[in-house]
Amino acid sequence: MIADFPIAGRPGIILGLDGPSQVFLPSEGVMVMADPRRSEFGDFLRSRREKLSPKAVGLPGGRRRRTAGLRREEVAELAGIGVDWYIRLEQGRTVSPSVTTIDALARALRLGKAEHAHLRALALNADRRAFSRESVPDVIRRLVEGLNQPAYVTGRRWDVLAWNSAADEIFAFSRLAEEDRNTLMSVLTNPHTRGLFGSAWADEAKRMVAQFRATHDLWAGDPAFIDLLERLRQGCPEFAPWWEAHDIGGITAGRKRLSHPKKGSLRFEYATFQANDDPALKLVIYTPV
Repeated sequence: MIADFPIAGRPGIILGLDGPSQVFLPSEGVMVMADPRRSEFGDFLRSRREKLSPKAVGLPGGRRRRTAGLRREEVAELAGIGVDWYIRLEQGRTVSPSVTTIDALARALRLGKAEHAHLRALALNADRRAFSRESVPDVIRRLVEGLNQPAYVTGRRWDVLAWNSAADEIFAFSRLAEEDRNTLMSVLTNPHTRGLFGSAWADEAKRMVAQFRATHDLWAGDPAFIDLLERLRQGCPEFAPWWEAHDIGGITAGRKRLSHPKKGSLRFEYATFQANDDPALKLVIYTPV
């Protein structure tokens, strides 16, 4: 999925939901084909610019602004690059910013560590191979099944590929159809999983959406990711505005408190580990505390 909703006539906005995306350039009066990954790069720049106030970067507020955030020319000046060059970047045009330019934009937009890393990743040449669901080596599958604490393995699209009985007792992966066996789908659309988080569900779901956005943008336009986003929109009314915000979150270890209908209140520390066999595979382990 390249954009959330079609907005005609706005510079740099992607028109249409599926297939090749297009960018409307009013100054040139044309529609140009846009690479989905470059489009996400431009949309991310725009979202950060619109959330940054002049005061936050030491600029005077001045007269009333028609739109929220900084103007494009202000970001360009703060980054030390040309205005036209910045506009091309935000429109998702075919340009190749240097690492120096990326770092300057990150400073100008006051990006956090995860956001800065995301901007760098999007600027790299895209791997345009089509996504395919990963397979878990038998040795990793046996390792997971042999653990006493809840554990499961996910792939690039956050599909749950292997799990043990301890994880199944909590998350009920075995009861889900294969196409629904995805951590984001489960937390956002499955009543059982939503119920585990109780009143903390919205904060947890929003955090996960921001983390997944960093993965999605590298696979923007891939049919498997387009399908997942469409199903998330249909199954979770809260998803669309969270996605449109284009927030980016990093993957970190932490703590979770779950409320299980049979096991009662559960507290865990959790961490994610990358598999040497295939870097796309992530092992997630929950330790009771």
